[in-house]
Amino acid sequence: MRIATIIISIFLTITMLFVSLRVSITYAYYYIDTANFIERLCENKDKPQLECNGKCHLKKVAKKNTPNEQTPTKLVDFKELILFVNHQKKYSINLIFLKKIETTNYNNLYTYTSIDSLYRPPQV
Repeated sequence: MRIATIIISIFLTITMLFVSLRVSITYAYYYIDTANFIERLCENKDKPQLECNGKCHLKKVAKKNTPNEQTPTKLVDFKELILFVNHQKKYSINLIFLKKIETTNYNNLYTYTSIDSLYRPPQV
């Protein structure tokens, strides 16, 4: 079980690193081996007059990574939205009307009659 957790944690760590460094890895691959990058990933290989040399793919990867800068439209106007209304009530305690509750002692009605006084042992 311990080996499985180690393998899963290593796999997730490598996946997170690859996703976060994907653009950097693509740029590094372009600068290290430009000819192979153009051969494999260039979208305009059949149009050499554009002379993009693989930069078309780099722009596409960079565009995927940048967040959309459009401001989201407001669906709810929070100025008019009332989520909770708290009606505060005032409570006043009048000590004059409080009645004292009289506590009664526990009344034990159980009685025990001793049989020893009635029992007379035989005399010899």
